[in-house]
Amino acid sequence: MYPILPLSPTFGIPTYYLILSGTVCICLWWLVRRSEHFKLSRKSTLDLSLIVMVGGFLGGRLFHVFYEDFPYYREEPIRIFQVWNGGFVFYGGALLAGLLAFIYLFKKNRRNIEDYLDMFAPVLSFSYVMGRVACLLAGCCFGRYCELPWAFGGRHPTQAYAALWELGVLFILLGIEKAPRKKIGAVFYSWMILHAIGRLIMEYFRDDFRGPTLGISISSWISLLVILLGTYLLLRKPTHGNSTRS
Repeated sequence: MYPILPLSPTFGIPTYYLILSGTVCICLWWLVRRSEHFKLSRKSTLDLSLIVMVGGFLGGRLFHVFYEDFPYYREEPIRIFQVWNGGFVFYGGALLAGLLAFIYLFKKNRRNIEDYLDMFAPVLSFSYVMGRVACLLAGCCFGRYCELPWAFGGRHPTQAYAALWELGVLFILLGIEKAPRKKIGAVFYSWMILHAIGRLIMEYFRDDFRGPTLGISISSWISLLVILLGTYLLLRKPTHGNSTRS
């Protein structure tokens, strides 16, 4: 693990935030390029990106504070704002809050949400890959004890498992995107299903504390719901004005 990138004997940069900062820059550049390719509004794309990032940041932080470790933050509430010490939840927190903000903006402006969802899907997948690489270096989201040759610190490198799976998902999404005829929304709904399957696999090997459970982790329950929802959305009959792309 390399949680700190030393720049001098007395100063270093947290590897996690360095990777995430670089990832945000790459994703914004890629989204602008994709908006031009899909002939979608660049302004709307950047507005949505900002909303998703802010909503995801707040949602991920609040879910961690109130679900995973509320007694710790209740003891000293100022800790809630000390985000440099870590403490975010992607599933149920960042993802849910970001999507809700995304949907709200589209309902308000009456745009076709599925065109933008398809545009965002591969970028979201790439950002998750980089996020798990950051987790691996930071030492969070670790797995159970194991003695396998690829063990990382004597534990399953669940962060690497997730990153490799999601990298495969990314290539699948780009392949679906190039299909001659596909249902609008198919790229994003496929991401929902494939990402959730990968998360279920990773959850099996994880061993870090993430709050109370109901037989299985809350992330596993969310994954099952996401798989069901994604499957329904992918297989449902197109509504008026929502046909296939050629």
